[in-house]
Amino acid sequence: MSVLHGACASTFLTSTFTRQLRLFSGSKRQPSQRLKRGAISAMGSMSVTTADDQRLKKGIAEFYDESSGVWENIWGEHMHHGFYDPDAVVQISDHRSAQIRMIEQALVFASVPEESEKKPRSIVDVGCGIGGSSRYLSRKYGAVCVGITLSPVQAQRANALAAAQGLANKVSFEVADALNQPFPDGKFDLVWSMESGEHMPDKLKFVSELDRVASPGGTIIIVTWCHRDLSPGEESLLPEEKKLLDKICDAFYLPAWCSTSDYVKLLQSLSLEDIKSADWSDNVAPFWPAVIKSALTWDGLTSLLQSGWKTIRGALVMPLMIEGFKKGVIKFSIITCRKPQ
Repeated sequence: MSVLHGACASTFLTSTFTRQLRLFSGSKRQPSQRLKRGAISAMGSMSVTTADDQRLKKGIAEFYDESSGVWENIWGEHMHHGFYDPDAVVQISDHRSAQIRMIEQALVFASVPEESEKKPRSIVDVGCGIGGSSRYLSRKYGAVCVGITLSPVQAQRANALAAAQGLANKVSFEVADALNQPFPDGKFDLVWSMESGEHMPDKLKFVSELDRVASPGGTIIIVTWCHRDLSPGEESLLPEEKKLLDKICDAFYLPAWCSTSDYVKLLQSLSLEDIKSADWSDNVAPFWPAVIKSALTWDGLTSLLQSGWKTIRGALVMPLMIEGFKKGVIKFSIITCRKPQ
C-alpha cells in the first residue's frame, strides 16, 4: 500500500474496523478508569500522586500482558513503527523490514559508531517489549544488552526468545520501572528507548534516569510519540486537540503528552551534548493503516477478541492515531544526545 493509497483508504478502514470490533465486543464493554487530568505531569512541574502512579503502571502492565501475544502473532517481535520512504510503494511484505529500518535509521541519526573500538558494548533497552530491539542490537554490536518492561508476560517471552535464538548469554530481560531503573550510574554505552517515552508520567525524571545510567560519552536515543510543538504565543494545545489525545491516552494508558521541543529543553537542562531531533511522522505514515488492515483479517479479529477488553479498547482507538497524524497533532519524533565525557 502506498502512502497516498493508505491515506485515501483510512476512512474506509476506520469505519469498517470500528464497526466490526464494536459488533463483536459490545457485550464486553466496561467503563475505563481515567487518570485524573493534571495529576500525571509530563514535565515534572506537578506532583504525581502515588495512587495515580500505581494505577498507571498497573494499567500499562496489564495492557501489554494482554496485547503482546496478539502483536507478535500478527507483526512479529518488533513492537514499534516501521520507517518508510514517503514516496515508495509499500508492499505488505515490507512492513517487518520497515521495523528493522526504524532501528537502523535511529542508529544512523544518533551517529552510533560501528568501529570495533568505539561501538557500544553494553546496552539498556528501556521499555523493551518482547525484546526485538535488544536482540537486534546485541547481534549487531556483539554487546551485552538488558531490557526492562513493566509487563511480566513481555519479560518472560523476551527471555524465551533470547534463549531460542542463542542469545541467553548476551541478552536478558526483567520487570523494572523506567523511572527507577535497577542499575548503577554510568553502566551503559547505549541507552535505547523505542516508543516507551509516551508512557512516562514524569518526562524530567524519565530523561534524568536515561542520563544517570548512561556511561560518560554514551549515546541516548529516544524515539517517541509527541504532540506538535506549540507556536509562539500558544500556551497549550487547542481544546479539540486535547480531546483527541485524551481518547488515545485512556485506551493506551498514556499520561500527559509533551512536544519534541519539550524533550530538547529537558535534555539541555541536564547539560547533555550533541542534542538533535527530527520529525519522522511522514516516514511512519503507512504504519497505522497497515495495522488496522492486519486487524481486519480473520486471524487478527479472532486474536483481538480472545485477548481481552484492554486490547480491544486499544484497537478501537487506532483510527484516532491516523487522525492525529493527519491533522498534525501527533508527531513521531526522534531525540538523541550524548553524555559528556
